[in-house]
Amino acid sequence: MTTDTDTATTTTTTADTATTAGTTTHRAAAEGPAPSRTRVGPGPVPVLWLALLATPMAAGANAPVLILPDMARSLGVSASTAGWLVAAYAWAMAVATPLLAGLLRRRGLRAALRSAGTLLVVGTLLVAASPWLPLTLAGRATQAAGGAGLAAVAMSLAGSARRMGVISAGFGILGACGPLLGAQLSQAVSWRLSLSVSVIAILAVPAVSRYATAPPATPQGRFDARGATLLAALATGLVLLPHAPAAALGVAVLAAMLLTLHVRRRPGGFVPAALIRKPLFLGSALLALVLSGSYFTLLFSVPRLLADRAGWDVATAGTGQLVALLAGSALSWLLAAASARMSRAAVRSVLVGVGALAAATAVFASSGPLLLVATLGGVFAATGSNAVLSMHAASSAPDPQRPTAIGLFALCYQLGGAFGPALATALVLAA
Repeated sequence: MTTDTDTATTTTTTADTATTAGTTTHRAAAEGPAPSRTRVGPGPVPVLWLALLATPMAAGANAPVLILPDMARSLGVSASTAGWLVAAYAWAMAVATPLLAGLLRRRGLRAALRSAGTLLVVGTLLVAASPWLPLTLAGRATQAAGGAGLAAVAMSLAGSARRMGVISAGFGILGACGPLLGAQLSQAVSWRLSLSVSVIAILAVPAVSRYATAPPATPQGRFDARGATLLAALATGLVLLPHAPAAALGVAVLAAMLLTLHVRRRPGGFVPAALIRKPLFLGSALLALVLSGSYFTLLFSVPRLLADRAGWDVATAGTGQLVALLAGSALSWLLAAASARMSRAAVRSVLVGVGALAAATAVFASSGPLLLVATLGGVFAATGSNAVLSMHAASSAPDPQRPTAIGLFALCYQLGGAFGPALATALVLAA
């Protein structure tokens, strides 16, 4: 997936209260902020409801991988043209995540849930009924925007690295199963059903809404529409960079320059200057981007390497990689659970060490099992970073800015999912 994703990003909401500056311990930093006293209802949202709210998006993102030819024939287009259905999903996830996190910050939990849920349902209906590619593209983008919003809410309500680890492991597991699930549903019913699996997340909306409510609204200034537009333009340019390098690079550079100037003029706007200057936030987000990009490069490269170096056929390689992805995603939860007893430096050392070892193994290994170990290490590092580093990033922000912190962190993680396939193509697939 892009997903994780591995998109699938990764934070606490205004319903979660951080420990105050100067008294935060290593344990609190790893676990994330304690539940806020302003939350009403029976208590914290059960983590399985949060996982149901967030993780179906990963399966929906990866469902088209094996059925693009069927989709192309049905829509009367080429397979390469149908591939834009994947790109549109990735683009909408990247753009919508910070935007809907901003809605969560300004309007609260219920408004974010309603908006994201509506987008998901409307997008799914478009995908199910549309006979034309442009309308199907619009449906996929709308689906992705809704799924990204629900994922942002779930990550914001996690409140600890342990609970966030359950959500991140769910992203990895469902993302790994997405291609096979999509192929089976397409064969049994229709490819349109395969692209509709993410709508299952809507079942969790009423439960999450009952369990958690946002604190009373805090005074907000005028909405920073220019900052939001420039961030969306920057994300668009970066996501489309592998597909249209020249035009996308121009858009990204121009948007970055204008956004930098805008943040200086309005430091408390949609992209808070104080947040992006925090070393803890920047370090967490950039490390997540690198580990996500490395994982998605491995995800697309290893099947080809298994065939070229180890002589494995497609079915064997696919089965082996699925097992490695499931195992790595599940093991990442152990790191998330243990991070409460580890310092930030120790957690980052584990993530960087495992991620670097996975990349090096993929470069030099010729054995099939070792290449699968590289895949396991890559998904472990990426999924673990999404769980733990998202909590680090959130802890660097004051209460009102925590939804923004999770949105920007998740954007960085998803950009790794956009860059990874392009790197795989340049380094391995095009060879």
